[in-house]
Amino acid sequence: MCGRYAATKNPAALVQEFDAVDETGGEVREDYNVAPTKNVVTVVQRHPRDEDGTVLEDEPTVRSLRIMRWGLVPFWAKDPSVGNRMINTRAETATEKPAFKRALAKRRCLVPADGWFEWRRDGKKKEPFYMTGPDLAFAGIWESWRPKDSDDDPLITFSIITTDAIGRLTDIHDRMPLLMTKNRWANWLDPDRAEVGELLTPSRELIDTLELRPISDRVNNVRNNGPELLERVEAGQADLDAPLFDLPK
Repeated sequence: MCGRYAATKNPAALVQEFDAVDETGGEVREDYNVAPTKNVVTVVQRHPRDEDGTVLEDEPTVRSLRIMRWGLVPFWAKDPSVGNRMINTRAETATEKPAFKRALAKRRCLVPADGWFEWRRDGKKKEPFYMTGPDLAFAGIWESWRPKDSDDDPLITFSIITTDAIGRLTDIHDRMPLLMTKNRWANWLDPDRAEVGELLTPSRELIDTLELRPISDRVNNVRNNGPELLERVEAGQADLDAPLFDLPK
């Protein structure tokens, strides 16, 4: 599961890291406690369009930073609130479920992150951890939605691909975001590539480089947002009985 993460890099750093054009319109803000339904930066790669909106398939693709809302709203949805339940997409069933399979084939993105949060459960007790490492990017899918017969700008939303946890991460939680290594970025973002099954397997080598950091339970509340959330505490020091005000299900 991935229900909360940190993303604090500025647009200039992301442009360099992903070799992309900044099309965020200055909306990128550092966020130490990204939660579902927030607007965040993603990376996409698309063919350009002409003035009429026609895709120029013969033109080279362009990689860009785009702002999207976390929580996928399928193009056929009647109500955008469905996105609140689609923050994650299981890799094991993404190719089969109607809500995800079209996006997986045609609309993939990367989600830049410094790391993500997870809660280790022991009975009723829950201890927060921060998983972090260099050059992290989650695999994601995105969709464009607008109400029927509306001329309003479309709502652009995304979902993070998740897989079974592997390696040391299994000690924290049974699920994890699908982390994309740099050598997979181009293939994952390629809009002309429909089949990506081989990219849905997590990299054990990357997992072994992660730091699994016990942190304060202040992260439990999405209203808390600052670098202090990422500070290490001694394992077991967090108030394990503190209520999880906003812990996603």
